[in-house]
Amino acid sequence: MLTHQQFARVDLPQKPFEIIELSDIAPLTGSCKTGRTTVHHAQCILLNTGKILKCLVISFTWSNHGPKSWRNLKDRPMAPIEDHPLRYALSNELHARPFPSLEAPCRAVYLALKKPKSAAGRDKTLDLDHLKALLDRYGTTHPQPGATHFSGQIGQHMLKWEQHTEFVTYTVFLNGLTDRPFDPSDMDVFPDNWLASAPGVRITSALIRVEDRPDEEQVSQSLSDWFVPESLAVSRVLDDDAIVAGDFRIDPAGHLRFGCFVRKGIGRRRVGRIVQRLCEIETYKTMSMLGFTRVREMGPRMGEIDNELNLLMEAMTHGDGQEEDRLKSLLAVSAELESLSAQTSFRFGATGAYEAIVEQRVSVLREERFQGRQTFAEFMTRRYDPAMRTVKSAETRLSAMAARAVRAGDLLRTRVEVARSAQNQQLLESMNQRADMQLRLQKTVEGLSVVAISYYAVSLAGYLLYPVAEMSGISKGAVTAAATIPVVLLVWLAIRRIRRVVEQGGPDL
Repeated sequence: MLTHQQFARVDLPQKPFEIIELSDIAPLTGSCKTGRTTVHHAQCILLNTGKILKCLVISFTWSNHGPKSWRNLKDRPMAPIEDHPLRYALSNELHARPFPSLEAPCRAVYLALKKPKSAAGRDKTLDLDHLKALLDRYGTTHPQPGATHFSGQIGQHMLKWEQHTEFVTYTVFLNGLTDRPFDPSDMDVFPDNWLASAPGVRITSALIRVEDRPDEEQVSQSLSDWFVPESLAVSRVLDDDAIVAGDFRIDPAGHLRFGCFVRKGIGRRRVGRIVQRLCEIETYKTMSMLGFTRVREMGPRMGEIDNELNLLMEAMTHGDGQEEDRLKSLLAVSAELESLSAQTSFRFGATGAYEAIVEQRVSVLREERFQGRQTFAEFMTRRYDPAMRTVKSAETRLSAMAARAVRAGDLLRTRVEVARSAQNQQLLESMNQRADMQLRLQKTVEGLSVVAISYYAVSLAGYLLYPVAEMSGISKGAVTAAATIPVVLLVWLAIRRIRRVVEQGGPDL
């Protein structure tokens, strides 16, 4: 039905309506202050009565437009504008997984498969191929390539398939009831060889029985016959439209059981939502418990690392000069903690997300107590929530240990740097002392070198002066004695000048 009340004004006082059909009549045009008025015949429906009537005259006012027909308006495309590439995909995602439509009495079989390791990074085309193999057995058409959900008929039953980040689910809805409640043969809709070829393992499976609601005594008797009283959770849901029950125990056939007693006259989609919620509660509960098992596996090693960290931090207070060895040990502990954090970050994050979904699914049931028995919310509070708190505690503990290791490493590294600085200072002082000794030794050598150089210089000067001395009648000893003092003085001045030049950086060479 087309609604165009934003464009139309109809002279039908106090009668809201929607336009459902327009007559193809040439418009009558007239003038008005804002533009032109176009008159059409149209067929309308009264919203308050649901009756269809003929409305002969409808007036439309166009602002800044010439004469137009209503049909042209209806078919007129929107002004050209480019859509975001993901616009339709994002919009369709909200409607990708509709609730099933079920009518009591009926049954449902539920199966969730998961790859044992690295499920989030698995090849998801294998999931789709496995679905196609099942559809081929029933001669059913295949889903679109890359599909993440599918609903279709397989034989006499309806199949609902969904692909999630870590797992895939198969739900088959069967009409009517069997004489044996929760008959394992209902699972025969999944052939044995098809199950054996699954690209994963069973994470959970369930049998769901939906009956017309009898009196409370019969409901109570059925609950006693079907479930373990100690762990039974049962409640009235959705404003007492149904009674749902389950004990979250695996029966001898390997399946969980859920019973649903619905009031007569309840809508088919409401029944489907109840069944869907039960399946989601069980699936996400099981998936979130994977985080709990991971905590149990790593718990002993976390305790050992915590003790090692405490011992290292206690030893840091001694100051016995073994800081570098302790730093190496502390770095090894930090590396192991970071490795544990990397290995568990996805699982802990997924556990938190799954836990939130479980809580949300339970809350939307709007539970009311049935005959004083525990509700699903109470069951989760007593048995499920402690496991989730354990996961959160382990996550917090791991983060705290990693932070402690980092702080201890920074402190120990600072202490090592301080110790190294002191060693470097001592080394520099020792080098300065050696430099002073070398300087004094150099000065001593310079004094000795003056004597040595002067000796040879006096000898050379004597060789030059001896012939003159012989002619003058002066002895060689007198010449040597006379030349010694000036030669020594000149040598000393020359060496002094050379040292001054060297100390000032030396000449440009």
